Amino acid sequence: MRTLHAVSHPHSNSMRFQRVLYFICAFQNISCGIHYLASVFMGVTPRHVCRPPGNLQNGEIWELSRCSRNKRENTSSLDYEYTGSKKEFPCVDGYIYNQNTWKSTAVTQWNLVCDRKWLAMLIQPLFMFGVLLGSVTFGYFSDRLGRRVVLWATSSGMFLFGIAAAFAVDYYTFMAARFFLAMVASGYLVVGFVYVMEFIGMKSRTWASVHLHSFFAVGTLLVALTGYLVRTWWLYQMILSTVTVPFILCCWVLPETPFWLLSEGRYEEAQKIVDIMAKWNRTSSCKLSELLSLDLQGPVGNSPTEVQKHSLSHLFYNWNIATRTLTVWLIWFTGSLGFYSFSLNSVNLGGNEYLNLFLLGVVEIPAYTFVCIAMDKVGRRTVLAYSLFCSALTCGVVMVIPHKHYILGVVAAMVGKFAIGAAFGLIYLYTAELYPTIVRSLAVGSGSMVCRLASILAPFSVDLSSVWIFIPQLFVGTLAFLSGVLTLKLPETLGKQLATTWEEAAKLESENESNSSKLLPTTNNSGLEKTEAITPRDSGLGE
Repeated sequence: MRTLHAVSHPHSNSMRFQRVLYFICAFQNISCGIHYLASVFMGVTPRHVCRPPGNLQNGEIWELSRCSRNKRENTSSLDYEYTGSKKEFPCVDGYIYNQNTWKSTAVTQWNLVCDRKWLAMLIQPLFMFGVLLGSVTFGYFSDRLGRRVVLWATSSGMFLFGIAAAFAVDYYTFMAARFFLAMVASGYLVVGFVYVMEFIGMKSRTWASVHLHSFFAVGTLLVALTGYLVRTWWLYQMILSTVTVPFILCCWVLPETPFWLLSEGRYEEAQKIVDIMAKWNRTSSCKLSELLSLDLQGPVGNSPTEVQKHSLSHLFYNWNIATRTLTVWLIWFTGSLGFYSFSLNSVNLGGNEYLNLFLLGVVEIPAYTFVCIAMDKVGRRTVLAYSLFCSALTCGVVMVIPHKHYILGVVAAMVGKFAIGAAFGLIYLYTAELYPTIVRSLAVGSGSMVCRLASILAPFSVDLSSVWIFIPQLFVGTLAFLSGVLTLKLPETLGKQLATTWEEAAKLESENESNSSKLLPTTNNSGLEKTEAITPRDSGLGE
């Protein structure tokens, strides 16, 4: 039976319309990747010493250190090693910064060092907190106002708040601009994902969804390249913010999704979009009135209105489901912590920090391709578990490589980023397949929230490298190994129909070694596709 999904995929062999929309929307993911990791260089703390007083008196001798300055009482002694009495003063005249690498950063702009160092440590965590709020806020707005208007609003906001951050007059204005920038960037990722998935057919959906991460990775490459070429933070920020301009100029041509229009009862507008799609794809159009009539008479015609709301406690339905939920949450946490720890810690690997970040971004792209191929060959669980084990192993290798052999350390970090990127790219799909329809959105949404909690904590983990340089690798390696072990206890979902009830979800473990002869009827699965296609809460991209 033809279902509502035919609206977004009128002909399986001709998807020119969908391809154009996909690449337009995916291009904007590059800007999101840029802003998520711009602080890697913008928040660099260069070597510095306390600035001497501006009104030096004749004969005064000052000893300058990083966070204080000392005035010698005995001005007749010019020895470097001075053991006489001296008086300590704070750095009220500011600091002298090493400008060999960066002419200015956000840290040097507002003297975020010494007793103000904690303000610099908040730059990335506060951004990630904005990411968390943005995903919730704009997901709600996209349901009420439509996908198209939210895509335009968030993209325009990314440009405006990005420029505002570059021209901030003080630290607090800078942080406020970055916070709102994070909200709109996160909002675009979530709503853009929903928008694309509501146009892409089921056959291409997995590849399309996973490779949205690849465009995010391209943003990482541009951060490294721009950081290498531009060493003044506000100019660096302004240039990176202009990447969103092409999307703003052409996003007005994007149509609203037929799914959202139908959910609002705007059938004539939805029919016009379907007709345009058919014309672009050189195929015959379909009448929505006929499709809707067929669906309403089908066994799942009323399923959307029968879905009940569920709370977080339903993810702990019984002991087995509770264990599954905690394991999935740990994997989300580990994936996000590892992803951002590897990226943010690239400046501490030795060698050229710009090349380090560039290489760590490059390896993400083949990682997502690997996931798309391997998960359908050997299974989701196997790929995820071995990716986590590989990440844990490479973290251990990085810790034992002498710092003078930094090239080996960078190569090991690339392998680790490849592995954690593969795990990170797979966990969203795997989570959706592990839970029944009634809590699938809740499961993915809660995992996404845990993921963002880890992204808030990742900068603090990297900052602890000043205590011991391998603390980020220790945290990520330990959690990755534990997550890998627990992943082996999860059921395999390859070749299994999506569960619609708790009983079917609980049977996944017992069906691992069989081909599952008790599959749901095709009509039911089609109805499930119709019900879930317009649910943005399923779209919590974990970036």
